[in-house]
Amino acid sequence: MADNDDLLDYEDEEQTETTVAEVPEAPKKDVKGTYVSIHSSGFRDFLLKPEILRAIVDCGFEHPSEVQHECIPQAVLGMDILCQAKSGMGKTAVFVLATLQQLEPTENVVYVLVMCHTRELAFQISKEYERFSKYMPAVKVGVFFGGLSIQKDEESLKGTTPHIVVGTPGRILALIRNKKLNLKHLKHFILDECDKMLEQLDMRRDVQEIFRSTPHGKQLMMFSSTLSNEIRPVCKKFMQDPMEV
Repeated sequence: MADNDDLLDYEDEEQTETTVAEVPEAPKKDVKGTYVSIHSSGFRDFLLKPEILRAIVDCGFEHPSEVQHECIPQAVLGMDILCQAKSGMGKTAVFVLATLQQLEPTENVVYVLVMCHTRELAFQISKEYERFSKYMPAVKVGVFFGGLSIQKDEESLKGTTPHIVVGTPGRILALIRNKKLNLKHLKHFILDECDKMLEQLDMRRDVQEIFRSTPHGKQLMMFSSTLSNEIRPVCKKFMQDPMEV
């Protein structure tokens, strides 16, 4: 992961997006779950916690998708990941499973921060965490986004500190500035649909300020359905020798 102090400010003008050509979708096999599966190996091969495997079985997933097969073994080891893959390939499960696998919720501190560009996606990701941590009752998940009273969020954080925080950059930054959200123990920093946040200069500045409020040595994971040639190097400025998929 790149040092916070070395992170460059990208204040240059927005450029015309050049979308990387998408790889043709692999043929779908008749399996349970919603993700495209092209490997015969199962989730058990990743040596995940029994509690996580139980939740995966409950969800009806049998085999990892190509993206999951490539990313999860490295992600659970703490490697930085920069992943571009089509919607429906199970990108969300990569960071959800990888962070839950590494999570040891022994203290009431935030270990995982996931940010995305819309309230709807933040809510959806928080539900995925709840689904896969079903048999990990000690794990607490909090979701914070604009459009709702920030006072309610602040009261919620005063009552209990979630181990996993999901939200939109604007609301997360407001909570940090108000000293209601402390990220000094953070171990995992994730951007989902990272291009949507980093292409907009105001949202990019929010992400950079949040990034600087977190410790060195954390794991960085960024995911996107489309990643332009202009935004890919911006993503990599946050990261330390990432695995690119």
